[in-house]
Amino acid sequence: MVQEKSKAAGGTKKKNRRRSEVAMAFLELARKRKSVRSYRGDPVPREVIDRCLEAARLAPSACNSQPWSFVVVDTPQKRREFVEAAYSGLHSMNSFAKEAPVHIAVVRERAKTAARWGGLAKGVDFTLIDIGMACEHLVLQAAEEGVGSCIMGWFDQGAVKKVLGLPRGAKVDLLVCLGYPKQQGPAVKQRKTLEEIRRYA
Repeated sequence: MVQEKSKAAGGTKKKNRRRSEVAMAFLELARKRKSVRSYRGDPVPREVIDRCLEAARLAPSACNSQPWSFVVVDTPQKRREFVEAAYSGLHSMNSFAKEAPVHIAVVRERAKTAARWGGLAKGVDFTLIDIGMACEHLVLQAAEEGVGSCIMGWFDQGAVKKVLGLPRGAKVDLLVCLGYPKQQGPAVKQRKTLEEIRRYA
């Protein structure tokens, strides 16, 4: 009996240690991920892009609406046309993204009725929250793959829709660019401390 209890205790310790290791691995990934604004020209393999999109697909959403679709631009000719449309003129503050070999347009799709009514009642558009979570999944997977990323909301939406052949009523709220960073190194993040943002009720 004593031996069985000892084995059970040992098994519990191993499980707790594995859980702790997994938790720390995710925290390290979250610390490592940063917005990249300088890219090499190397192409990102489509299997890597698809793993990033698979991570986005698995994101949670209000009422499981999954109100998103993704248009990937990664061929040289289309990319040249796309970046000139997206990041020129008033939107040139994000012209650094022109270096990136991959651009993903995040299209906001219609939510389920329950999510729409709930959002109206609370004065919240849940679809914006949903696509934000999907994009965070996407860029975290990119970081895991060694691929840099940047999520952008400032771009010429009308020009982007025209280049991609999207209908006028389509909503492209975010663009995500991907590519291998020119410079590797630890992320230097200026964030509030845990004590500043945490409060137990």
